[in-house]
Amino acid sequence: MLELIDVHTYYGESHILHGVSLIVKAGTVTCLLGRNGAGKTTLINSVIGLTPPRQGKVMFKGRDITGLPEYKIAREGIGLVPQGRRIFKRLTVLENLQVACESNEDLNRNLQTIYSYFPVLLDRSKSKGGQLSGGEQQMLAIARVLLLNPALLLMDEPSEGLAPMIVENIGTIIKRLAETELSILLVEQNLSQAFNIAHYIYVISNGRIVHESPPELVIANDQLKAQYLGV
Repeated sequence: MLELIDVHTYYGESHILHGVSLIVKAGTVTCLLGRNGAGKTTLINSVIGLTPPRQGKVMFKGRDITGLPEYKIAREGIGLVPQGRRIFKRLTVLENLQVACESNEDLNRNLQTIYSYFPVLLDRSKSKGGQLSGGEQQMLAIARVLLLNPALLLMDEPSEGLAPMIVENIGTIIKRLAETELSILLVEQNLSQAFNIAHYIYVISNGRIVHESPPELVIANDQLKAQYLGV
């Protein structure tokens, strides 16, 4: 579904990603782990086009999308749930969802599915985004992207700042989404959440991939966790 090949990304003259390569297989949850500042969000931004790579390739469904504008990458079928949620706090829940759709017909066709994942959003449909709890805002951020029917979902720290029970709920939703054969690249610092959800894990440090394996091998590697994940 997604392949990064020797990706180098910069912020100005600061070299952030140093030859990153990874693969997200179709219908799987691939998790990217690492400490703060390791390059996780930069990698997500490199895929979606917010900080295009200066070197290397981003391949989506076998097509080179490196350097395309963000809106064209989104239209190719890649959705982003950004760090910090970034919902419209002055708009209602329903209005936040309407923003994602080109027409009311598109919205109405998909709303039932969205509410089946997030029934609380139906109950809060007339509430302003700023009135929602952190967990509800995260659900709204995910729901908004799902209305675009992406083939690949990029999720940047979806459990950040949430209570343990809400984190568990978000994890259950991500699992349900994966069962629909949606491909997911998940950036996560909650290790138990990542180990519970992911089919495959990459560990990044200082802009380089330092380990890749199924989650059970990361769980069993105490040296790896201590050195790169702070456990």
